[in-house]
Amino acid sequence: MLLRVHGLNSTAGIVALAAGGVAVVGLGLGLVLATKLRRLRADQRLVLGDTRRDLPAHAAALERKFGALHAYIHDAAERLDLRINVAETRLDGAVAYRALVRYDAYGEMSGRQSTSIALLDATQSGVVLSSIHHRDQSRLYAKQVHNGRPELELSPEEQEAIRIALQGDAAAAASA
Repeated sequence: MLLRVHGLNSTAGIVALAAGGVAVVGLGLGLVLATKLRRLRADQRLVLGDTRRDLPAHAAALERKFGALHAYIHDAAERLDLRINVAETRLDGAVAYRALVRYDAYGEMSGRQSTSIALLDATQSGVVLSSIHHRDQSRLYAKQVHNGRPELELSPEEQEAIRIALQGDAAAAASA
């Protein structure tokens, strides 16, 4: 049995108006929340994709993928370390210091045709080659050097070639 409200001044009329106002505010708030929820779900679809996965499942999948990526990068870094170590070992045996000294071995004014060449690696080991030229003959001498010390006695020109080679690298390092 619904009673008819005759006036808005009565208690029943005031309660009806208040209830209507609350209903309108509730409807407006519901529409605002529905719009916000729709935007949130659209943003969530951007992050999660079109799958029906929820956010915790997506986060767990990302964690697994980052773990796999970390393992791959760690493995690649170890392989790179090994390759760099091999390359450095090989480079230690390469010629690191070198110098050439020209001189006139016989004082014949022949245009300094004799040469001594020092070729040393990073441990200052290697060889000194001397080519002595004369008018009618030429001779080649090779002497080994280990850790900066020659196996055989060196000529002054050969010693000079080693000195220049080792200084040249120090001078290049100092100027860099």
